[in-house]
Amino acid sequence: MNQPKPATYVPSETSAFRYVEKSSPQTSNLQFLTYGVYELTGAVCSGALAHPGEEALLFGWQGQVTALLNGTRYTLGHYDVLYIPRGAAYQLAQETGESKIVVCRAPAEKTHPVFYAEWKKFSRDEKRIRHLKGKDVFLMFDVSEAADKLIAGFTLFQPYQRSWPPHNHTDQEEIYIFVRGRGSMEVYADEETKSFVRTVNEGDAVTIPILNYHPVFSQEQELDFIWCIAGERYWVGDKNKDFMTGKVDKLTT
Repeated sequence: MNQPKPATYVPSETSAFRYVEKSSPQTSNLQFLTYGVYELTGAVCSGALAHPGEEALLFGWQGQVTALLNGTRYTLGHYDVLYIPRGAAYQLAQETGESKIVVCRAPAEKTHPVFYAEWKKFSRDEKRIRHLKGKDVFLMFDVSEAADKLIAGFTLFQPYQRSWPPHNHTDQEEIYIFVRGRGSMEVYADEETKSFVRTVNEGDAVTIPILNYHPVFSQEQELDFIWCIAGERYWVGDKNKDFMTGKVDKLTT
């Protein structure tokens, strides 16, 4: 005979796993990108998660989480990245501690292969790094990886640096998600009408609609942020070499 098992008390304040949506096309001036954060506390395993009609990127931010996708386990630790194909179901789990995983999504019509980018390897691969004055750009999910709209990576600013030259995009929208340090950011279509000048701290994000310049300024410590693009798939510095040398005041791509 089966023996009865004890009940489990679940207090109202329990928060073992939750998703917090931060920005979407319905709450921003972006057409494609949705951004949110998965928060895990203690021993927890989520149910099946999926995004019908959308492709997604998961970014390891805080702690360490295991992602189960198509029967394979992927570790999402510091700055690791995992591409989730359109509509694919996955689970997130951890054994202890507190973790946060950033997720960015965009509509997709095709299904592409899973892609896993381990920070420890990619941050040492010079083919994936673009060295700019005072900062380094890491192409974690580049045009060499198959996707409909998404490309993404990390930018690491040294202290007291700025984006130069300012640039905008004619066929890409973007979001910056700040994951370390503090600084400031401007977003503007032209200098005369500039009104978006904000201090940014860890956990803040800024959406960048098409045709807006978007310089960043670091302060007394390293400033790290995720950049995720939806639209045409290229990185500005690979398309326009003047961006790498800072030869012009402003760039339009």
